[in-house]
Amino acid sequence: MTKRKGFLANRTHDYDPVWHVQLAVIATIVLQVVLPDQLVVGPRFLLPFLEAILLTALIVATPRQPIYESRLRRSAAIGLIALVGIANIYALSHVANQLLAGGRISNGRELILASINIYLTNLMIFGLLYWEMDGGGPGKRRAVESREQDFLFPQQSSPELASDWHPTFIDYLYVSATNATAFSPTDTMPLSRRAKMLMLVQDVVALVTIALVAARAVNILS
Repeated sequence: MTKRKGFLANRTHDYDPVWHVQLAVIATIVLQVVLPDQLVVGPRFLLPFLEAILLTALIVATPRQPIYESRLRRSAAIGLIALVGIANIYALSHVANQLLAGGRISNGRELILASINIYLTNLMIFGLLYWEMDGGGPGKRRAVESREQDFLFPQQSSPELASDWHPTFIDYLYVSATNATAFSPTDTMPLSRRAKMLMLVQDVVALVTIALVAARAVNILS
């Protein structure tokens, strides 16, 4: 089969690219920086600063080869995802608590923007988490058997669609986006129990953000 070239082609890679992972992390840091002050955990720039340090550690410690094992890289990745996730859940719980306590937020426009921020951050961090978790992470994923993987992509169930194909972060970001939008898996199926539980948690966060926060914000604006 002739391989197509170009950005939109279903390309294969000699190693798992990380530049789009780095862009996603930078995007989550920016999203946290622009959150309203009352939704930020601790000092304004403390978490973004720590996340920037962990991102730098990831850039330095990530080998550019198909199969590798790096405890420093994995520790930095898990720590980074945990920091962003905790900060995002804090922002969501703070907004939801204020609304349920009597709707003390009167600025509906600010609340809508905060809801979009929380939703997008939720999408990013779970995309990162799926990418880091599946098959032991990007350094081990190509070496494990299919039964040890956490997700089943269409290309893996039908190899004729893409020979020698391996998922990259873009594929996991898509899984995260569709799960957060449809509240269920679409074309990619979770295989492990931990994948199913994480998708369930992501659905709950997305549902609370859309159904409670965004709906209440629209009501305030009207």
